[in-house]
Amino acid sequence: MKLISSPTSPFARKARIVLAEKKIDCPVVELSPWDDAEAVARYNPLGKVPVLELDDGSTLFDSRVIAEYLDSISPVSRLYPQERRALVETRRWEALADGVCDALVAAVIERRRPEALQSAASIERQLEKVERGLAAMADALGERVWCNGEAYGIADIACGCCLDYVSLRLPELDWRERHPVLAQHADKLAARPAFAETRPA
Repeated sequence: MKLISSPTSPFARKARIVLAEKKIDCPVVELSPWDDAEAVARYNPLGKVPVLELDDGSTLFDSRVIAEYLDSISPVSRLYPQERRALVETRRWEALADGVCDALVAAVIERRRPEALQSAASIERQLEKVERGLAAMADALGERVWCNGEAYGIADIACGCCLDYVSLRLPELDWRERHPVLAQHADKLAARPAFAETRPA
């Protein structure tokens, strides 16, 4: 088994954190969807990371699919709750955090185009999604200790990866000032070894 990853991808980082939290020994192969597009496409026809190649050569892609699979193969530190309501809340958190990252990725891609071809309206629309998503995350977290209200798990991992990615790609956004509850949660997560070891540079 091996993980195809990229150092700055929040989705690939989520998979790496899950591997660490589950104490699963798995080699990581760093490939860029931009610079190594053909190589990535051999693992995932959609040309995205992360991709988990299993021992039989088959592949899993999309961080949510990979995270759930990894959670199922090791009893260590269960990251998805078994109770239905808590599981739905966890999946909602994961979808929200991943959605903020999707919007920010779209804005980053648009900003990489030649300036004359960029759509300011498209960038603004994606950044509005980021702003709304962060506000929704702050409201949902409130005074909870953990995102799903019960225990540390994939909701917190997705949240932490999202917040660090916003800081990486959108440093001018003062989300820590606007949402201190998220800043406090991000700091708590950053102290975990799995987060510290995978922090994007």
